[in-house]
Amino acid sequence: MKKTLALLLALVMVVALGASAFAEDVSKDPKVNLIFTANALSSDWHGKAMQVFADKVAELSGGSVTCDVYSDSTLFSSENEWDAINTGGMAGGADIAYISFQTLSTQPGLEWCEMIGTAYFWNSYEHMTSTLNGEVGQQIYDRIAEATGVTPINAFYLGSRVVNTRNKPINSYADMKGVLLRMPGSEAWQNLGRALGAEPTPLAYSELYTALQTGAVDGQDNPLPSDWNAGFYEVAKYFAITNHVVDSILPCITTETWNSMTPAQQECVKEAFEAARQYNDEERINQENSIIADLEAAGCTVTYPDLADFKANATAWYDAHPEVTGNWDMELYALLQGE
Repeated sequence: MKKTLALLLALVMVVALGASAFAEDVSKDPKVNLIFTANALSSDWHGKAMQVFADKVAELSGGSVTCDVYSDSTLFSSENEWDAINTGGMAGGADIAYISFQTLSTQPGLEWCEMIGTAYFWNSYEHMTSTLNGEVGQQIYDRIAEATGVTPINAFYLGSRVVNTRNKPINSYADMKGVLLRMPGSEAWQNLGRALGAEPTPLAYSELYTALQTGAVDGQDNPLPSDWNAGFYEVAKYFAITNHVVDSILPCITTETWNSMTPAQQECVKEAFEAARQYNDEERINQENSIIADLEAAGCTVTYPDLADFKANATAWYDAHPEVTGNWDMELYALLQGE
């Protein structure tokens, strides 16, 4: 018994020494300071997760990797984030940004990424996160890194997107006709708005609250936590639970910066982003579970359109536009859908 206990204690000491040696080694690696830009609000969970990442990566690396965070579009707007990291953060732009599959689809060779952000692609949070944060997800990230100057790390949950309007409730797909629906500017996002039966209008996220307030747009789509944290419910009182996209966002790092770090530092970055992802996902899901009651208490009207009707019409729109789907990777599509 004593011999077994001694062996266990020795093993614990070896593990502890190994961990401290690893931390000590990383702390002596060349210093890297990362610039993390996002249009995420500092009040939203993925905005808060930026600081979770910064704190964790400094802790894990023993201070050899530090990170300055710039949320709320204070450094780059949503339209400029991609260029800021794809042109090389070491050249004076930024090193990390949250990038959507819709934005990735604007890049040569990545047109297939649009399909991942289309209406009703994922059937649940579990479907999305187990895929994108698993082996298949890593294969997707490798393809993206090969085609661009950025390297995705993992996938954060942004919530399930719903339709939020100013002047009328949405009770059916037919009610979407004529709605000036704010969408981000890329063609993939605009196609999503068209598939939802609306008239998509490109607009920066930072301008959205004022646009809703003044009537420049009739509505917008975002996950409920983002709607609440941004205060959109104050100026657009109708929420339709369409859940048309189980939304995700990828923290991506400039490949030049990524390759400048030691393997140990890279592992610290990955582990720190996993901690940030868990924080974001858990807090967002908790808020999603309680937010409808909060919206109703704030005087909002919440409707529940027939999701089968929305899905059928959105699917029909994509089927009727081969110029959109022609660039999709249908082999990967079938794999991701489990077909």
